[in-house]
Amino acid sequence: MTDVRRQTVTVGVDLAARARRTAVCRVVWGSGDGPTAEFVVPEGDEQLLAVVRAADKTGLDCPLGWPSSFVATVLAHHQGVRLPRTARFGERADGRPGLDALRFRLTDDLTWKATSTRPPLSVSTDLLGVVALRAAHLLDALEASGVPVPRDGSGPVAEVYPAAALSRWGIRLTRSYKTAAPEAHALREQILRSIEAGLGSALPEAVRARCAVSHDHLDALVCALVARAVLVGDTLWPRSADERSAALQEGWIHLPGPDLATLRC
Repeated sequence: MTDVRRQTVTVGVDLAARARRTAVCRVVWGSGDGPTAEFVVPEGDEQLLAVVRAADKTGLDCPLGWPSSFVATVLAHHQGVRLPRTARFGERADGRPGLDALRFRLTDDLTWKATSTRPPLSVSTDLLGVVALRAAHLLDALEASGVPVPRDGSGPVAEVYPAAALSRWGIRLTRSYKTAAPEAHALREQILRSIEAGLGSALPEAVRARCAVSHDHLDALVCALVARAVLVGDTLWPRSADERSAALQEGWIHLPGPDLATLRC
């Protein structure tokens, strides 16, 4: 755990396939008057990587890997050998079957079960895969510069799922906040009020206004907050040997604890 008594910087990245659609939020903690947040606009991957390197922790809204079963199936098909048996994860507590292991990672299944939200997007069968390819190249560039990036979040980058984080903080949503409809704008305002109440401090007006208009920027802010949760030791980590092994290959969604005030400790 990082010594949070000193000033620390967390960064949240709502990654998109292209730089111009990527939202990046930088939060400084430990200044005495509560966290200070701002949005930065990297013009390309090199500037984005510079922002990540300068932070104590970055929360990235993008899968850091692909389902192991999917990788094994594609490899077998590529090699012209028999495909491995298809599988599903264990049943949910309510008796419904677990997620399809070809489409979802172990961390996706565990997140779905822990939050009772809809399953995360599939990195192997949805358009999210294009974004994950960009993430893979970004992480490879960090590795090439001498910065190891373990996919379980123990390094400088942790994987974040904003909708699940909001649920963990008790901000439960009955409809989507990711549209241009007036109702979604009002819902983003509601989310911001809940975040401010949980943190015990107001967000800068420029940040607040941008998040109310853009769900991408709101997600980037949430990513930066979860990155702080990782720093202070307030997220769920892999517990079993299977979870630890899967996290290093497939990535691991860090779910924060229920109390936003913990981030200010």
